[in-house]
Amino acid sequence: MEIVLAFVVGGLVTAGVYLMLRRSIVKLVLGIAVLSHAANLLIFTLGRLRDNQPPLIPSDAAVLTGPFADPLPQALILTAIVIGFGVQAFALVLLKRAYQTVGTDDLDAMNTTDT
Repeated sequence: MEIVLAFVVGGLVTAGVYLMLRRSIVKLVLGIAVLSHAANLLIFTLGRLRDNQPPLIPSDAAVLTGPFADPLPQALILTAIVIGFGVQAFALVLLKRAYQTVGTDDLDAMNTTDT
């Protein structure tokens, strides 16, 4: 299963980089979003796929008993999702403002305007 996820991460990275290299700002924002999802899936895959217990100490025990899931990848992914959402929201607002000012979403056309 981890090999399949590795190929999926590779495909998402490829699609994200392809979209980021296009001349449209909309495709640039979509590429950043896809690349963010690829990074999240990579962290999830590196955390190992296991069917273990959550890392909670039972009330009748002093320490964890048996194998437990690592909470660090989950915390990193949750943080990355929140940061990615903020970056995407900012990029969409910036995109809207740039389109209102220049009238196009083509990066080359924006570079040559004197507005």
